[in-house]
Amino acid sequence: MTISALAQSLEPHRQLLVGFSGGLDSTVLLHQLVCWREQQPEVSLRAIHVHHGLNVRADEWVEQCQALCEQWQVPLTVVRVTLNQAGESIEAQARQARYQAFREALLPGEVLLTAQHLDDQSETFLLALKRGSGPAGLSSMPASLPFGDTLLLRPLLYTRRTALEAWAQQHALRWIEDDSNQDDKYDRNFLRLHILPRLNARWPHFADAVARSATLCGEQEQLLDELLAEELAALTTEAGALHIAPLMTKSAVRRAAILRRWLAQQGAAMPSRDRLARIWQEVALARDDATPGLTLGDGEIRRYQGLLWWVKVPQSQRDTQIGWDHPFQPLALPAGLGELQLITGGEIRAPRAGERATVRFYAPGTLHILGRAGGRKLKKIWQELGVPPWQRDSTPILFYDEMPIAAAGQFITRDGLAEGEAGFTLRWKR
Repeated sequence: MTISALAQSLEPHRQLLVGFSGGLDSTVLLHQLVCWREQQPEVSLRAIHVHHGLNVRADEWVEQCQALCEQWQVPLTVVRVTLNQAGESIEAQARQARYQAFREALLPGEVLLTAQHLDDQSETFLLALKRGSGPAGLSSMPASLPFGDTLLLRPLLYTRRTALEAWAQQHALRWIEDDSNQDDKYDRNFLRLHILPRLNARWPHFADAVARSATLCGEQEQLLDELLAEELAALTTEAGALHIAPLMTKSAVRRAAILRRWLAQQGAAMPSRDRLARIWQEVALARDDATPGLTLGDGEIRRYQGLLWWVKVPQSQRDTQIGWDHPFQPLALPAGLGELQLITGGEIRAPRAGERATVRFYAPGTLHILGRAGGRKLKKIWQELGVPPWQRDSTPILFYDEMPIAAAGQFITRDGLAEGEAGFTLRWKR
């Protein structure tokens, strides 16, 4: 790729963060961007290197990346991550950690650049084929896609690795050779070392043909997105849940397409065909008195009140009690549940002299809440208010001494009502 072609592919962006491993691909990309910056001084260029700690030479690689970025006057951020080395494959964990580091490092106005090239696209396509993926998976890597509040761009995606090698040799570049790339126990390495060389030798334009197929699959998926967008919107509640009953009248193929797009909107992991069938049979069509759930990625598919939900189930806080000595200052909640604050304006009374405020997630006994005659157990109140079961043990309840006062966003008890005095609202920022 020429500098002018690179510049054109990045229009109109001028604030760039480059994922920089120090390998051939990212070294060539960073060098080309440095050359472009010499022509266009308004270009703002930063690099980020993620230290996974998986290779004994990882510290050396950091030093090499730092030296090169210092030579090219490119600010470098080094992020060290720790992988579980259990559960998901190390490759998948490393990728997730890497992209999370990218998200956190991006500054306002920046776009993220990564250095995948045409041969990487072939590998990704074949891996999707091996998994039995449909058009969404076979569309592989797009040259541009939304990433957080910005974009992820792959300006080298239609460039062969041989062209990158030629650029590196022409400019006498040095790069890191990761010896793990020779370990063919990893599927991607197996394809790169043993399969793609034979395919490319037999059909020299194989990578270009794969890229065309991936693009066509992507276009088909985009078309389906457009055709189903209005229908999906009509089936989805404001809270992001999906109505089950209307889906029962649709063909299995159309229903599966809608479910996949709904899951994508929720940020869920994309299920296999078999897992999608299980979502429908075991969750959506479970007995009316059942509370079915199915794990999907880092969340679960749940059914409640005729709706499908994709949720990241929080850890139960049923036995948690937090002292709130300064109730008019924000209170941080455990387990990533956000914060609470009592703000002026509302129906909740302030604590009286001597009353100690606490936050809990369960209230025993009978509660008398505003708008209901008689008393009820908390479980019954949650049911009447339509609070899903997985949220009940993580919804904060304000207490004064041993007296339940209010549940954030849900109810106020009669004992918590402000009468003849300024009232407050219990605001829960999640």
